[in-house]
Amino acid sequence: MIKILIVDDDPLVSGALKVILENDSDGDAITVDAQAQSGESAVRLVLEGDYDVVLMDIRMDGMDGLQAASKVLEQKKDARIIFLTTFLDDEYINKALSVGAKGYILKQDCEGIATCVRAVYEGKTVFAGKVVEKLPDLLNRKERFDPSEFDITPKEMELIEHVADGLSNKEIAEKMFLSEGTVRNMVSSVLSKLDLRDRTQLACFYYQKMI
Repeated sequence: MIKILIVDDDPLVSGALKVILENDSDGDAITVDAQAQSGESAVRLVLEGDYDVVLMDIRMDGMDGLQAASKVLEQKKDARIIFLTTFLDDEYINKALSVGAKGYILKQDCEGIATCVRAVYEGKTVFAGKVVEKLPDLLNRKERFDPSEFDITPKEMELIEHVADGLSNKEIAEKMFLSEGTVRNMVSSVLSKLDLRDRTQLACFYYQKMI
């Protein structure tokens, strides 16, 4: 059973999503364990509760979804958050990537929402519909990056490239002739230097600014 928290300031939308998710029988059963109508409530519920996936609207009065997700992930780094919105703005998608979201889905594509929830639950990252078409351009918008400003060494640059290629710590260790422990420590050090949360953010950072 996959436990979901839906965060949307429109109760009609939350209700419709609950019906869609709980009546989808194409995989693991999904239950909507709780609903919130504000970013503030979402932060409190996620930090106090135990949800497998959070479906988060972006535009809400007060604390918006991006702000709420950022606060959650600062304290609960393994939270799986999918943004569900009507907006296909480049700025929102970029911010979603930066925050560390596991998905960005348009409400217009909600017929596939259950499939996306199951994919994120299994550890995948999901960008559905027209969002996918925007990713190559967004990820290839580069700003000047000077590794020395962040004290990134040539060895760490090599490590970052391997992470961006999707290699595991074991595979990186074999390529760089290092122990897995050393690789693990190097990854942590690089994330700290770049103020990034996880390997997904590091890979996005690489494609946006390093190549």
